[in-house]
Amino acid sequence: MLLEDLYLVLKVAEFRSITAAAESLDMRTATASAAIKRVEASLGVDLFIRTTRHLRLSSAGERYLPHCQQALQTLALAKQNVKGDLDIIDGELRIGLSSDLGRNLVLPWLSELMENYPEISLRANISDSNIDFYRDSVDLALRYGSPSDASMYGFKICNVPRILCATQAYLDEYGVPEHPHDLASHNGLFYQLKDIIKDVWVFSDTKGEYKIKMNGRHASNDGDLVRRWCIDSKGLAVKSCLDMSTELLTDQVVPVMGNYTPTPTELWLIFPSRQSITPAARLLRDTLKQKCHDILTMMVKKKILPPSVFD
Repeated sequence: MLLEDLYLVLKVAEFRSITAAAESLDMRTATASAAIKRVEASLGVDLFIRTTRHLRLSSAGERYLPHCQQALQTLALAKQNVKGDLDIIDGELRIGLSSDLGRNLVLPWLSELMENYPEISLRANISDSNIDFYRDSVDLALRYGSPSDASMYGFKICNVPRILCATQAYLDEYGVPEHPHDLASHNGLFYQLKDIIKDVWVFSDTKGEYKIKMNGRHASNDGDLVRRWCIDSKGLAVKSCLDMSTELLTDQVVPVMGNYTPTPTELWLIFPSRQSITPAARLLRDTLKQKCHDILTMMVKKKILPPSVFD
């Protein structure tokens, strides 16, 4: 019985399928089946009950699995501690990234990191959908918003104001809104989550909050496409200041209605367990914090953001 066989046992139990487990681990189904048989032969019991259409844990498997999982977690933690003590930075970063932030900022940062640490490899999952750590086979995710699941582990990277923005060409043609109520006559560019179009924009100032139902003909579940529409002068967009940082700093787009603030968010690096927080992941966390701090500093100097962004 090999140590890798035990990882496979956990995957088969998770997917209730040897074929699906094999696919998630990039191995042949026949190889996976042979590994399961090795474990069962070593233990002298069947861990799974197989029928022509279904596979489930046997009573022995149900008793064995928690101990197997705990043992593997202990070994993984011991390995991380040894590498941490020796300053060894290696391993695969299986990371989930949003389309806009991931493509335009984070992937170049990851390439730079990998050049400096040749033993790090990367597997990137680019999607604006919510990450399922088990279904999507990722070990960490960079996401806007703090973890909603108390079982998750996370590190806050930075505060992220949202900004209403457009090109100067769009504003020259349609006018510059000065109050949220002026937005009713403008074209909104919308992010769509599943079937829900985010066309109600919320702004606040010292006097209160304003909810505006926007009009517009452009909506997408891809944040990067919304950014591109904004650059192409198709309308106004409410975007993360990080997502639009390059365009804002180079004046390709300009902030609009600065006295009224869209609802801000935060950037978090999220992990499903402590075992996923490897030395490479900690290095990535520190890199992300520094890179984001540098961008926010430039935006403060250009007076796009207030200094309070660092509070």
